[in-house]
Amino acid sequence: MRELLSEQMIQTRVRELASEIRRDYEGKKPLLIGILKGSFVFLSDLIRELNMDLEVDFMATSSYGDATTSSGVVALTKDLDVAIEGRDVIIVEDIVDTGLTLSYLCRTLDQRLPSSLAVCALLDKSARRETEVQVDYCGFDIEDGFVVGYGIDYAQKFRHLPYIAIIEEEVHE
Repeated sequence: MRELLSEQMIQTRVRELASEIRRDYEGKKPLLIGILKGSFVFLSDLIRELNMDLEVDFMATSSYGDATTSSGVVALTKDLDVAIEGRDVIIVEDIVDTGLTLSYLCRTLDQRLPSSLAVCALLDKSARRETEVQVDYCGFDIEDGFVVGYGIDYAQKFRHLPYIAIIEEEVHE
């Protein structure tokens, strides 16, 4: 495993993202939708830094299983508990890779008529994009490679790491 982003780098960038969101949503009460399971650590740090009136809900999708590449088939495994019509919604993702999952989520949520829909992603692998998606708040554009840590797992391992690391091939063979 090779460290890609240190704990300090992540915390600094989370504070910067929170500042941008606070500025853009001043006077509003956004609904942040964490995409489980990978985003929960990022989301919890982000909402503490936002220090503003907001709500949180969660969705879960599946496209990886225990693999290191997306199957390309996205399934919604947990839906929202609240209606979003007329709400300012921010999807909070751990990582945007091919864009297929995010594209599916944006289409699904857009059909529910939110007032606005934005995306905040800690990590973006824009070089692997297969479909065009807009990331409004991006933590880091990263190199290709399977990453873990800061809530992101490989086969339910490594979520506890306070930094982001790239798994070397021999770890997941």
